[in-house]
Amino acid sequence: MNKLSAVFAAVVIAALPITAAQAQSGTLSQSHELGFGGAENADPISPNRFEEVTARAMNRLIRPDEKGNLDSALATSWSASDDATEWTFKLREGVKFHDGSDFDASDVVYTLTRINDPALDSPVAAVLGIIESGEAIDPLTVKVNLSAPHSDLPLLLMDYRVRMIPDGSGDTIATTGIGTGPYILVTLDPEGTTVMKANPDYWEGAPTIETMEIISIPDGQARVQAMLAGQIHALRAITPHDKILFENNSKFKILSVPSGNWHGIVFRTDMEPYTDARVRKALRIAADRQAIVDFVLGRDGGVVSCDHPVWTGDQYRAPFDCPQQIDEAKRLLAEAGYPDGIEIDVFTSIRTAQWMPLVEVYQQQVAEAGIKVNIIKAPSDGYWSDVWMKEAACTTSWGQRPADQILNEDYRGGASWNETYWNRPEFDDLLDQARQEIDFSKRTALYHKLQRILYEEGGSFIPYHMNESVVTSAKVSGLDVSEDAVRYHLVRLSE
Repeated sequence: MNKLSAVFAAVVIAALPITAAQAQSGTLSQSHELGFGGAENADPISPNRFEEVTARAMNRLIRPDEKGNLDSALATSWSASDDATEWTFKLREGVKFHDGSDFDASDVVYTLTRINDPALDSPVAAVLGIIESGEAIDPLTVKVNLSAPHSDLPLLLMDYRVRMIPDGSGDTIATTGIGTGPYILVTLDPEGTTVMKANPDYWEGAPTIETMEIISIPDGQARVQAMLAGQIHALRAITPHDKILFENNSKFKILSVPSGNWHGIVFRTDMEPYTDARVRKALRIAADRQAIVDFVLGRDGGVVSCDHPVWTGDQYRAPFDCPQQIDEAKRLLAEAGYPDGIEIDVFTSIRTAQWMPLVEVYQQQVAEAGIKVNIIKAPSDGYWSDVWMKEAACTTSWGQRPADQILNEDYRGGASWNETYWNRPEFDDLLDQARQEIDFSKRTALYHKLQRILYEEGGSFIPYHMNESVVTSAKVSGLDVSEDAVRYHLVRLSE
């Protein structure tokens, strides 16, 4: 079993757990982007999952530590059979759900097998569809049976959506949000203010902040203004231009680390003119990626990506370069039947601060290759449900994922979040081979081959991976730069 080689420079404030008898105080407010237009809910595997809620209300079996490595959460240990088709997990004793019921092996079996319910159409099924069955050996031991070998299953269980819920709660979890986490859902209001209260019986120790508020602010600049005005206490993914507003100001702290987060432009491979691989490649290689990084993210804001969905900190990242190739882009377009260039529409919004500058600099760069880009600005509210995976070309963004997860979730034929509608049986066969290969070097070679195929033929233009930045109030401590590694019970808010 190989650990994910991620590098997170996180700020973790050491704090001794407080007892349930000690009173919590204060309210910490953060924003969310209303990307699903009010359809957000507390089911962690829903396509419309309200991540800001589930991250506080629920725990995973395995989570990333501050360096991105495997860390125990509700599972204290795990082991695989020699052929990696069976995995056994030992569970933490004495953990309770918010409703007072005990967490045990039956909840794990239910949570993991529910992911593959076709009626739910969960995006996680593209990643964890290999789970064939689960078995509660005893209350604190679970055996997971896979349909094929997989040496990296624990990496996949770090997924931010694979959070444990009570056995049989599938019909109500979307509204109740019951979990084992540090905060209990009180008011679910995606279009307004969602309220969560501290769980005094949390297994890692009661939180120090009494209330968490999650406020709907769809517009990126409105979120910046809310941060400046003190209406929220933390803001993630700020642009270089916005960062200037908070620098050298004693009211704020700014932290940044490398990450696997990325923005890009996706072209649907099932819609003209993007059905032609030559057109898709021309649209991607006509761009100067380093210039995009410098303009959109600023100095040290990120690293160039050659349409890699796999980030630089991942052990399976393929090593190759992708310089701007104007002449080759022109040749490919001419060969595809566009000797005089091509005109395309790209949909975007101000929902994510980096999208508009990304498309604008892209538009200028590719014009030299005879590519005319019309920028169509769509509403931020409901962008993910109304534009993404609907329009032929649009902006997108993804959070950090292990190689196996992102390649399956974004590119396996038929996957719920296959945003480019990439459907190549031979590609899926290679995905299966990589997952089933026990030998690390051979598995790495297969993942490299998959990434090279996407660069040559795919529909994703991924110019960079970001250094994740977060600005917080000077009153906040213990909020990790990496959102996925936050220990919410350790976050503090001073007077």
